[in-house]
Amino acid sequence: MNHPAYIFLKTYPSLAEPLPQGASFKFSIKDLFDVAGEVTTAGSKVLLDAAPAKVDAVAVARLKAAGGVAVGRTNMSEFAFSGVGFNPHYGTPENILSSSPDGIRVTGGSSSGASASVTSGLVDIGLGSDTGGSLRIPAALCGLVGFKSTARLVPTTGALPLSTTLDTVGAITRDVTMAIKSHEILAARKVTIGSKPLTDYRLAVVDNVFMDGMEDTVRLAYDSALQALLNKGLQVEHIELPELAEIAAMNKTGGFSPIESYRWHKDLVRARSADYDPRVLKRILIGKDASEQDYQTLIAARADWITRVSAKLSRFDAVLSPTVPIAAPTIASVESDDTEFFRVNGLLLRNPSIVNLFDGCAIALPPNLMLWHAALHDDTILNIALLVEDALKITDKVKSVA
Repeated sequence: MNHPAYIFLKTYPSLAEPLPQGASFKFSIKDLFDVAGEVTTAGSKVLLDAAPAKVDAVAVARLKAAGGVAVGRTNMSEFAFSGVGFNPHYGTPENILSSSPDGIRVTGGSSSGASASVTSGLVDIGLGSDTGGSLRIPAALCGLVGFKSTARLVPTTGALPLSTTLDTVGAITRDVTMAIKSHEILAARKVTIGSKPLTDYRLAVVDNVFMDGMEDTVRLAYDSALQALLNKGLQVEHIELPELAEIAAMNKTGGFSPIESYRWHKDLVRARSADYDPRVLKRILIGKDASEQDYQTLIAARADWITRVSAKLSRFDAVLSPTVPIAAPTIASVESDDTEFFRVNGLLLRNPSIVNLFDGCAIALPPNLMLWHAALHDDTILNIALLVEDALKITDKVKSVA
């Protein structure tokens, strides 16, 4: 361990050095991405004796080719299987923007070290992944920007999988402009920036599920931001999506993440179950008893659900929702209490994971705003995000919902 806040599992000399000539930004690498010559441990002890990677993950290679300088490998929730960011093996990254009489707060996960590396000013881009909110949750809790593109746009080659169906490679940044630059590099595509004003866009606000259980301080920040956008002339229509009530039944056999992760982990679980974070192991084992028929039924149900929800949202340019319904919990509150950990984990994952199930794209903006829509609406989402960011002009002091 070579950082007091447990941000990095490994650092490179470039962490302390200025950018070399020709380079344009520094980035950190979530510990599930391969780096040539290094072991990818995914925040776990289970893979410590695995063979080193032979080549860089595609995402790492693209960032380097674009002039990026890697400064280190960041900590994370073990195997990316938590929205809390807690790691019992290597320590839990601390939310340096948030103070509490009850103790240090989490950064959120699973890209916990990625967000901490950006918040601390050590890097411009925190390379991470998002299977159910792992870019957007840390962004919301740390006052940053987290963009989850349409999953198919960025290759996952060289990234250890959680769910091959839901995994998305992306970045955490300080602002939308850098989020766009990051996406252009990672997806090897150019984002089209339009000239429409904010008043020309029409957004939906989904009133059911997304608002449930919101803490008062979190609701106040979200409502204030929404009102500020309305004052700027943003067109908003409040709607309900009854289809959201179908998610629990759709995932009755565990959902994609436990089913697909168990298939990847089953041999390791048999051999080294004692080395896993017990909370992560518990979630992986949910997928153990799911049959192939269960899996195929889930795939078909999801496809039908996406079609119906897409039709409901087709008349809107984007949907606006709170990224998370709660403030960042303290590390102490989730460290020793399993019941509290799983309660918090479920709440943090609930809103952003809907977008992953929807195969959509989404961006988390301070203070706790999530703009999202169906697959391949990425450029529209990014254009609106630029306008929202400018309209709100949020200061650093009020960016975090922690």
